[in-house]
Amino acid sequence: MLDHWRRVEPQRIASLALCALCLLAWPAANALASHSAPSSAQPVSPQTLLHPQRTSVGDLALGGDLAGVPRGTTLFLRYDDLLRLPQTTYTIDDDPNFHGHTVISGIPLAQLAHLFGQPDSSDLIVALCYDKYRSNYPSDYIRDHQPLLVLRIDGKLRDRWPQSEYGGPMGPYLISHPTFTPSFTILSHKDEMQIPFGVIEIDFRSQSRVFGAIRPPGKWPGNSPIWQGYIIARQDCFRCHNAGLEGGQMARRDWKILAAWATTDPALFAAYIHAPKSVMPSAKMPAHADYDAASLHALTLYFQAMFPSGEKIR
Repeated sequence: MLDHWRRVEPQRIASLALCALCLLAWPAANALASHSAPSSAQPVSPQTLLHPQRTSVGDLALGGDLAGVPRGTTLFLRYDDLLRLPQTTYTIDDDPNFHGHTVISGIPLAQLAHLFGQPDSSDLIVALCYDKYRSNYPSDYIRDHQPLLVLRIDGKLRDRWPQSEYGGPMGPYLISHPTFTPSFTILSHKDEMQIPFGVIEIDFRSQSRVFGAIRPPGKWPGNSPIWQGYIIARQDCFRCHNAGLEGGQMARRDWKILAAWATTDPALFAAYIHAPKSVMPSAKMPAHADYDAASLHALTLYFQAMFPSGEKIR
């Protein structure tokens, strides 16, 4: 399955329309980097590019564990300053945000972490979007797939980027890859592209803190259905559903609601994951038609394990 909300984005359309107005204020900048090599941008001290306040709607927020400042501080990078940093360029053909061969240029997330993060305390990069969607990039995903913060598309600055397939802008930022081959398979779930558009913030975080919010209690072997369900939910469900302050909030249904549903009506819960509209015709979540019975069972058992012990269901 592709990026969870990439295929069905009607909830994003209203936000996209508002964001389109912001495009008018985004600054233009420099020329395209050379193919498959860093650009000829002049050397610059990264820390001098950070601002304590947003100067434009198109600024990129940086948060989490930033180098040299207290944890939780948010600083801002201007688009034209990002273009001053060394750029990497790829020609891609497997990102469904684009049509056919596309040249993308930008900064690898690993490089952003090196320049601005705290490597001793952060092993996870989180991309936050204006519609409360999130994508998580653990260190192994970054190693295997080399995600890139895109700054130019086919040599064009973002005020000339094509629209998304839903009719709105793909900016202010988006993330893509040089190529993508799934690096793991859990039951019928394959490692998925994390290719959000509408990115407004990059946070450097800790996997133990972020994923700890949804880790099942107790110790589970890697081949147990509960642990397998956790791995699937961590990459898929966590992008749109939150557990407290962690995770996406686009779906507006948090982890406790999912856990209660899995506990009270497991068959309906599994049916909803597999084919949402068969249960709720107005559902906006995409179907997981490729999930087999074992995957649906694992997700159901995992969310049952996440239901608070002793809590009554109203």
